[in-house]
Amino acid sequence: MMKQILIVFTALLLSFQGNASQLLIPMDESQSNHLKAYGVAYYVLESEVVIDWLLNYRGGSFMMPHLTAIEEELVLRGVSYEIIADAQAVGIKEQIANPEINMEVVQLEKAPKIAVYTPGGKQPWDDAVTLVMEYAEIPYEKIYDSAIVMGVLPEYDWLHLHHEDFTGQYGKFYASFRSYAWYKQQVADLEASAAQLGFDKVSEMKLAVATNIKNFVIGGGFLFTMCSGTDSFDIGLAAHQTDICEVMFDGDPADPNAQSKLDFNNTLAFENFELVRDPLTYEYSNIDGTDLRNRRLPEAQAAKGDKFTLFEFSAKWDVVPTMLTQCHTDVVNGFMGQTTDFKKDFIKSNVLIMGESKAYGTARYIHGELGQGTWTFYGGHDPEDYQHRVGDPPTDLNLHPNSPGYRLILNNILFPAAKKKKRKT
Repeated sequence: MMKQILIVFTALLLSFQGNASQLLIPMDESQSNHLKAYGVAYYVLESEVVIDWLLNYRGGSFMMPHLTAIEEELVLRGVSYEIIADAQAVGIKEQIANPEINMEVVQLEKAPKIAVYTPGGKQPWDDAVTLVMEYAEIPYEKIYDSAIVMGVLPEYDWLHLHHEDFTGQYGKFYASFRSYAWYKQQVADLEASAAQLGFDKVSEMKLAVATNIKNFVIGGGFLFTMCSGTDSFDIGLAAHQTDICEVMFDGDPADPNAQSKLDFNNTLAFENFELVRDPLTYEYSNIDGTDLRNRRLPEAQAAKGDKFTLFEFSAKWDVVPTMLTQCHTDVVNGFMGQTTDFKKDFIKSNVLIMGESKAYGTARYIHGELGQGTWTFYGGHDPEDYQHRVGDPPTDLNLHPNSPGYRLILNNILFPAAKKKKRKT
C-alpha cells in the first residue's frame, strides 16, 4: 500500500514541476482543526515529501508542495489550508529570514517510527498521547516490558511512556483499588512477566526497562512522557541501588535507609527529592505539585484558575524548544494528573523549562538532552479533562480540535522529523 502511495506521489510531483504554487496550512486561530493538521503533516512525510515548518509564523504553520493528493487529504480531514503562489512562498521565507524577526524555517524530512510503551488491553483513551494519535491518524506500535528488555528500542525513533509506574508500586493505587479486579489482574500480569523475564521482583523488571529507555535516549532516541511516567521514571532510576517498595508490593519491607541511597546522578530531570514512603498515600515523592492545588474547590472553579504559560524562545538560536512550544496561544489551560507538574526546587540546573504554572511556581513542560538524544516531560493526564479520574469516560477530541494542550504533544511527535536541526548553544 505504501509503495502505491509513493508511486502516486512521485507521478504527482513530476506533473507539478511546472506548477509554482504551494499549500500553506495555517496554525493560528484561523485553523479549523489543529490536531488533524499534524496528522496530514505526518501523512505527507510518510510519502517522502519534505515539509517546511514555519516556526512562529501564524502559529507554526506548515508549507508543502501543492499536490492534488495532499489537497484531497486536507479536505477529507477538515483541515484549513491556503493555496499560495511561488512568489508568496518566497516572500514568506524572506520575511522569516529577517534576523530581526523571531521566526525560522525547519525542514521536516522523514516520518519518525513511533512506539508507545503501554500494557496490553489499554484503550487509546486511557492515555492522552495515544488518544490524540488515533484522532490525528498518526500510526504507532505498542510495546511493553518484554519487548524493551529484549532490545527492540533501536528499531524506533520516538518513544512515549504511557502513564506508568517505574517504581514497582503499581501506581500506588493500593489504598483505593486493591480489592478491584483490574488492580489484581495488573499485579498478576506484571508479576508473571517479571518471572518470565528472569526477575525476582516487578521493581527489578521496571528498573531494567527504565535503564534500557535511558540508553535509548543516549543513543539518539526521542523520549516523551506525561503524568506519572515522568517522575516515577526518574525515581525508579534513582533507586537502582536500594529497595523502595513496601511488603504489599514486593513481598518484603523497603530499605529503611532508601532515601539516603538514592542516586540522583542516574536521573534525567530531577534531584534532591524526598520519597513518599507511606504505601497508602497516592504519591511517589515531593516532586509533584498536585498538593499545591485546593481540591476542595469545585472543579470548574479550580480549572478556571489553573493555567500555565509557554516561554518564548529564539527561533533562530533555540530551534528545538521553539519547535516544541509551537501553539496559537501562550497561555494554556492547566489539567491535573497523578503527577500534575514539577516543583522547581527538584529540577536539575541543566533542564530547560518550557512552560510554567505561575500561580503555583511550578514547571509544567520541561526538556533535556542526554547523549545523542532528547527527552521531554509534560505534567498532567489529559489536556481537556481537568481532573481525570479512574473510570472516567473518554475525551471526545471532536469537541476539542483546536486544543493547545494537545498541540504540545503533537509538536513532540513531529520533532524527530527535523532531528538533524540541532539546538544551538
